[in-house]
Amino acid sequence: MSGFFARLFQRPSPAIAEARPRDARECAALHAQSFPVGWSESEMERLLLDPSVIGHVTRGNGGRGAALAFIMSRVAADEAEILSVAVALKARGRGLAGDLLRQHLARVAARGAAKMFLEVGEDNAPALRLYAKAGFREVGKRPGYYPHGTSATGGRGAVSALILRRELA
Repeated sequence: MSGFFARLFQRPSPAIAEARPRDARECAALHAQSFPVGWSESEMERLLLDPSVIGHVTRGNGGRGAALAFIMSRVAADEAEILSVAVALKARGRGLAGDLLRQHLARVAARGAAKMFLEVGEDNAPALRLYAKAGFREVGKRPGYYPHGTSATGGRGAVSALILRRELA
């Protein structure tokens, strides 16, 4: 009987769906929480309207709640690049980014990309752990690439970007 009540009052798990232009406002808010220089709602909307961009959003309450995380990539021929990933401050540390990344990589591969690239601040330890666990490897470095630092530095000082790559095929 207690299992019945637990299920009755348990919140549905977060759900991942393809991001749409109507998600631009929430994605912009998540981006602003995560980066010193956030992307505007109109910039997000333009990206989500671009046919070369694939985006996914994780929503709470079985997909009916607020956006908790998003990811966007641009695909060109057989290569793709992750443009941005952001997770709401209140939702970090729950494995949402890993689930979102796995589903996103599968979708990008299904679209024909064989390689995925991304850039990440060398001081962003949580993101580096996420990408290493997902099979990304460092293939380059851009010294002082982020002039305002990253969320890990509170936006202070220049931080180098690591270029990471992963085979999708």
